[in-house]
Amino acid sequence: MRVQSLTLAAAGAALLAPTALPAAVPPREDVVARKGAVTAADLLDRVRRCTQVSRGRYRPDGDARATVPVCGTRGAVFWKADLDVDCDGRPTARCNRRTDPYFSAATAFQQSDGRHLNAASLPYIVIPAPSGIWNPWAQGIRGGAVAAVIYRGRVRYAVVGDTGPRDLIGEASYATAHALGIHADPRHGGAPSGVTYIVFKNSRVTPIEDRREATAVGERLARKFLRGK
Repeated sequence: MRVQSLTLAAAGAALLAPTALPAAVPPREDVVARKGAVTAADLLDRVRRCTQVSRGRYRPDGDARATVPVCGTRGAVFWKADLDVDCDGRPTARCNRRTDPYFSAATAFQQSDGRHLNAASLPYIVIPAPSGIWNPWAQGIRGGAVAAVIYRGRVRYAVVGDTGPRDLIGEASYATAHALGIHADPRHGGAPSGVTYIVFKNSRVTPIEDRREATAVGERLARKFLRGK
């Protein structure tokens, strides 16, 4: 992970030696593409042009220049960046203080039973905290909002599950990376570029942890997005 997220501010966890991550079995919907599903090519064609809605640009990593704008349409916002693996939330065999030196047991948003999200099983993305660069709240982007994440011909649907530093962008959960075929190790995994994030305005999955609902809502909104709405 590039830097500590905002939810780590109070954690201060000590660094421990890394351990091998057990193999993950992708959910069925990540193995077999559904017939008639919206394609990556369709969505990428829709976001070829950028009408910038952010006042400035974001850095994809802590030591990088600010080159990533947030773009907008009537029904969505989008950006093109890297993917740093976020493992924050409930400790699991894949996401804990041994596997991730920046691990925090908290996420900005919680599931229906009050527990923090499970990064190893729930596809979620991280959005920057509101700032002078961009305020996602003002455009209907809040916890549980639905996102289409695209990488190398794959489209996977996720929810907004955490917030990160105000000047960085391009981060998603272990489960999101895994579903996209990206090496999901929080220390050494991720993708250096080529990831597109499309977040649908005023959308929300309830409960936030319902990944099947996220996929169903995401596909419906993606079709609407392709129609220019």
